Amino acid sequence: MSSPFPPPPPCSTKPQTPPTPALLDDTQFDAVRATVLDDNPGMEPELATRIVTEAIKFVATAAQSTDDMTPSRLVDKGWHALILHTTLYKQLCAHLGGFVDHYPTPQSAEGDLDALDRTIQSIERAGFSVDRHLWDEPTPALAGER
Repeated sequence: MSSPFPPPPPCSTKPQTPPTPALLDDTQFDAVRATVLDDNPGMEPELATRIVTEAIKFVATAAQSTDDMTPSRLVDKGWHALILHTTLYKQLCAHLGGFVDHYPTPQSAEGDLDALDRTIQSIERAGFSVDRHLWDEPTPALAGER
C-alpha cells in the first residue's frame, strides 16, 4: 500500500537557495555573492543570494532584448558585483550572445516604476520568474544600509 503523502525531501546541510539560472557555476556565483556582501556590510547572505540571482536574470534578458531595461536599486547591486568580476562578466555576456553595457541612471530617474515594470515584463517574457520584492524600492533595512 502506498502512502498518500509525498516522500520527505532529502536531508541536506546546504542552505536552500532560490534556483539560479545555470549560467554561473557555484564557485563563480559564490564569488559574486561575496562581492555583494563585502560592498553591503550587514546584508544577510540569503538576500545577497537573491540579489545575484535576479542580476543574472536581468543580464541574461538584457543580452537578448532590444527593450530598454533598468534594474531596481537592489538588483543593481548584483549587476555591479558581476561587472566587477570583469573576466567572468565578459564570458557571461559572450555566452548570452551580447555584451550588456551599464549606463548609470541619473538620480532623478531612480525608482521609475514604469521602467521597472517594463523590465520585469521583459524578464518574465524571457521565461524567468521574478523575485518581485527585489524590484520594489528597498527600505534601508532590506538593503542592509544604515
